[in-house]
Amino acid sequence: MSQKDLNMQAQAIAEARGLAIDMVQAANSGHPGMPLGAMPMIFELWANHMKFNPKDPTWANRDRFVLSAGHGSAMLYTMSYLFGHDYTIEDLKNFRQFGSKTPGHPDYELSRGIEATTGALGQGLSTAVGLALGERHLAAIFNTEEEKIFDNYTFVIAGDGCLMEGITAEASSFAGHLGLGNLIVLYDSNNITIDGNTDIAFTENVRARYEAYGWHTQLVEDGNDTEAIGKAIEAAKAEKNKPSLIEVKTLIGFSSPVEASNKSHGNPLGEDGVIETKKKLGLNPEESFYVSQEVLDYCRNIKKADQVENHDWQQLVEKYLSQDNEKAEALRMYFSGEWPNILDIEGIEDFSGKQATRATSGTVLNKFSQVDPLLVGGSADLAGSNSTDLKDSDFMNRNDFSGKNIHYGVREFAMGAIANGLALAGLRSFCATFLIFTEYMYYALRSAAMMEIPTMFVMTHDSIGLGEDGQTHQPIEHLSGLRAMPNLWVWRPADGKETVAAYAKANRPGPTLLALTRQKIETLENTSAEKAMKGAYILEENNVKDNKPELIIMATGSEVEIAKAAYDDMLAENSDLSLRLVSMPCFEAFEEQDEEYKESVLPKAVSKRVSIEAAASMSWYKYVGLEGSIIAIDRFGESAPIDDLYNEFGFTKENVIKEAKNLLG
Repeated sequence: MSQKDLNMQAQAIAEARGLAIDMVQAANSGHPGMPLGAMPMIFELWANHMKFNPKDPTWANRDRFVLSAGHGSAMLYTMSYLFGHDYTIEDLKNFRQFGSKTPGHPDYELSRGIEATTGALGQGLSTAVGLALGERHLAAIFNTEEEKIFDNYTFVIAGDGCLMEGITAEASSFAGHLGLGNLIVLYDSNNITIDGNTDIAFTENVRARYEAYGWHTQLVEDGNDTEAIGKAIEAAKAEKNKPSLIEVKTLIGFSSPVEASNKSHGNPLGEDGVIETKKKLGLNPEESFYVSQEVLDYCRNIKKADQVENHDWQQLVEKYLSQDNEKAEALRMYFSGEWPNILDIEGIEDFSGKQATRATSGTVLNKFSQVDPLLVGGSADLAGSNSTDLKDSDFMNRNDFSGKNIHYGVREFAMGAIANGLALAGLRSFCATFLIFTEYMYYALRSAAMMEIPTMFVMTHDSIGLGEDGQTHQPIEHLSGLRAMPNLWVWRPADGKETVAAYAKANRPGPTLLALTRQKIETLENTSAEKAMKGAYILEENNVKDNKPELIIMATGSEVEIAKAAYDDMLAENSDLSLRLVSMPCFEAFEEQDEEYKESVLPKAVSKRVSIEAAASMSWYKYVGLEGSIIAIDRFGESAPIDDLYNEFGFTKENVIKEAKNLLG
């Protein structure tokens, strides 16, 4: 690189630092320390090593960048503005303001180059593992010797806090096991967290730990030495069979009055602090939000080579798609983003007899896999119990990433984040464990909901119905908590046909969670995927006039057959009874229906209602009301056979009938 270029990049880094601290100061909140310390590494990466085209931010073969330390968002927005993504100076001035393009932590928005929502420490790095794995899988199924459709890297900047989090230990172990050589993490090692120096809580040798995970590691002693950082990045790229961790020693709050102090982490520098910092950086302290035209032109011109590569790649893709073969058709499906309609699969609703819904889910997943080459997923060491193995494919391994199945190991939290990364890579991604362990992976679920991506969470052993494993494994409060999460759809199907509905509706802007039984339950006569897709529907009714049944019985999942038995016995006793039975597999899908449909199923005028679900009562009050009766469990379970537990806690047809008669008087 010429001395002129070196000088220009030094000026660009200084002006970028100035922009970042101006953003924080204008908002009177934010994190100036990381942008001041880590700006040289992100600039070196974006300018000289990362392949992307701001004019085509969705280019499928771009390198990905994830700021795992999302509190440093001012640094990310500054880079995005300088290099030509969809940001203006006004956007930077609106940092952390309502409705702005520059929230306090990055929100997923591909049109502006934001590859993932980050901020909860460790979540970004772990999601990036999924992005890197997705590239490996796509390359394995589409690339040929002559046609490299997918050949990109995933870059991450993470901090001390990210690497303290347990999720990154899980995800990094997984990445090392699979040898993801396309994953490169720059570790902003400044030895500072909110409470002070890391020597109060974090003294391990991080690089040695990552070497034990199977990573390639390097150390850059000076975070301002862009040449050394660049050499380290190129060395990491040359290591094809191991992910890379580059520890870069930086000074948080570089050049500020609070340099190398935790005081620079999460507080504005103040007007005097900004002036002093700009002077040390060689900037004019009188100018705010200043970028020289020379720097702006330099940054935006430097990516023209990537624009040429983007153009050449598009021509390669067009040639690939012109072929008449299965790979070309699969790639067309990938670029379209369309999912196959599983309702079109012959025999998709052919279920009979008694089957656990975990088994019906396995059946549907395997039929789904036969028509969708982009379906991938796995379980946290419970594939047999979750029924998630795809029989038409192998498991991914470090020597062959073409399989659709993934061994996640006992890493629930990382599994959820990695599954999100796979979804962000454009794959139909699912992951599986027991419903109880959503506690371990909750924030990954929340991330999928915030990003509005269609990750599928297959959660089995959904209630006390799992039996003898006892209260440690029996979900109670989980369904209520999960239903409270915005943008997550929770399905608890009553049989195989309702299970089909859950998968048929999974292609939506947000994640889907299936709560599935361990125990076998009856395939019911009047269920259907089409009806279940509305979230709630009338399963049966008797002697109902003007949409005014005297009593409504509602249930989900394994308790629908109990409600049906109660319904039948009540009608056997009194055939004139005005009674309605409603299956409610997905509250969220029901709420999406118009008011007319909702009224047709649950008319407001009918207050005598009974619900039954082997879970906490909280989420039922909206539908049952204060005058109805909720059969639920609001305590932890017990270790016992399922029949004993259901009898003890009132999940029986006799109890439904008793509660119904109490309401009827």
